[in-house]
Formats: sequence, structure tokens, C-alpha cells
Amino acid sequence: MFRHKGPEPGEVFLNQRRVYIMPTHPGLLFGVTLLTMFIGSINYNLSLGFGLTFLLASCGLIDMHLTFRNLAHLYLAPGQASPVFAGEEAQFSLHLINRRKHDRYAIWLDFVVDDRPELAQAADVGANSSARVMLTTPARRRGWLQAPRVRLQTRFPLGLLRAWSYWQPDLRALVYPRPEEHAPPLPQAAAGVDDGQGPAGNEDFAGIRGYQPGDSPRRLAWRQIARADPEAGGSLVTKHFEGGAATEILLDFAALPASLDLETRLSRLTRWVIEAEARGVPYGFRLGDVSLGASLGANHRDACLRALALHGSEG
Repeated sequence: MFRHKGPEPGEVFLNQRRVYIMPTHPGLLFGVTLLTMFIGSINYNLSLGFGLTFLLASCGLIDMHLTFRNLAHLYLAPGQASPVFAGEEAQFSLHLINRRKHDRYAIWLDFVVDDRPELAQAADVGANSSARVMLTTPARRRGWLQAPRVRLQTRFPLGLLRAWSYWQPDLRALVYPRPEEHAPPLPQAAAGVDDGQGPAGNEDFAGIRGYQPGDSPRRLAWRQIARADPEAGGSLVTKHFEGGAATEILLDFAALPASLDLETRLSRLTRWVIEAEARGVPYGFRLGDVSLGASLGANHRDACLRALALHGSEG
């Protein structure tokens, strides 16, 4: 199983042939100590020395059995992976299922490709129960990110031996393009309907209200904020507008400057999708064969970001 290639679909069972066991550094020192005690007992004909040596050796054998049993015969199942933006950490949910009558302790999981021991996660799995573990790995490029190979290992109970196994879960996360940091403003409205029934506009000032997530920094009421006393419970406030015209914008990949490279244009569209959602401006979307009408909401946003993430790939 060291050479196993490709994701393993469905639930995976760790049979005995998939679990390997070797002494740790303390285990090797323990073995050298036993050998020294055994030789000394032979040279000096020490009955108590023989007894102590065989007693400690028995403890080592019991530790070998318990260490192997702590990992063997586990069931492994992939969970879920939420979409992330390039440059962030992708999180993969993994499930450990114990269908035996004994508890399992201190099972450590990490990704083989990430040489970062601090990211390893430990799990205890009770008898006839399951545990969930979240592992992270950097999402460097847009598109689908396959979960790396997982290493499971344990040194329970004495730390003299290490049992380990490998698992390639059939799980992947969608990585959106990284939003452009200094993107230009949203494109001008492609259509306008002066009926006063659309989203709030910028024409009729209606007063001051508390800051809400997604409010544009341009609408912050700086004079009122400057007068507020933070120690007295003062907080951010924004200017509120009513009426105006219902506007729609079109985010068209083909309309972006041809001088920009592909990834920069995708990053700019990603930023515009996020900003349009935050401002509540209905937006259409056009990228290659993907054409979506003007709309708002999580489903519309996710459809646009998915098209950006998979543009030019097989999906």
C-alpha cells in the first residue's frame, strides 16, 4: 500500500496489511537496555535480573499489541470541503469510525505533502463511535484541489513503537481565483430603470443608520463617527439613501483590457462579484460559454465564482 495511486472512493477499512509498526527512538533505547540487562544477568547469573528483563520484555510485547490494535481495523470516510479562495487554507473534513468494543486514543493525522508537524491533528475515538478531524493545506491555485494523501499514526500507550498507515481520500475542494487587491471600481450600469422601485440609490439622503456588513466605506458618516465616544458604546454609522433608479451591471470577461493576463482578469472579476454582492447591485455575468442574467444571492454568486475557478479546465 506504500505505492497506492489515486483516490480511494467510499469508506476505507484499515486491515492488518495496511498497518505498519516500527520502534521509535525510545523503543530502540528500550531494546538496547533489555539486551544489556540480559547479557549482564547471564554473566553474573542473576535470577532477579532474568526476572526483571523478561518482565520488561513482556511489557514491550503488550505495548506492541496495543499500539497495533489502536490503529488497525478502523474505518475511514471522507467528509466535506468548503470552497476557498486561492492563497487561503483549504479545510478537509475526515471521519474516523470505530466499530470495535475498545476505545482508541491519540491517533494523529496529517497530510504527507505538508512538512508542517504543527498542523497534525489528534483524535480519540470511543468504542462503537466516530470522530471528525479537520486537516488543512494551502490552496495555491484556482480549480479543483484534491485532498493530499493522509498519514495516520499512533504511539499509544507507551510510545515505544509507532504504528502508521496511509489513506488517499476521494475528496476535493473548489478553489476560487484570488480577488484582486486593488481592483478598479465596478463597471458602469448597463441599464437603468427610473421607477424608484429598485435597490437603494445614491440620490435621496434618508438619514443615518448603524453600520451593516457589506456597506460601502464611501457611505460611512465620518462626522458622526468622529463625534462618537467608543467608551460610551459608540460604533460605526453609515449614510442611508432611498429611492433612485434600479440599476444592473454586466461583468463581462471579454470587456476587460486585453493587456491583462488571464489570471489577473479572473481575479478582477472575482473581486467585482464579491463587491457587487456586498453592495446589493444586481449583476449579470459572462465568461466564455457561461452567461448568467442579472441577479443577486448566494446561488448566483457561487455560480459565478465556480465558473471563474474552472475556466479553461475540464471541470
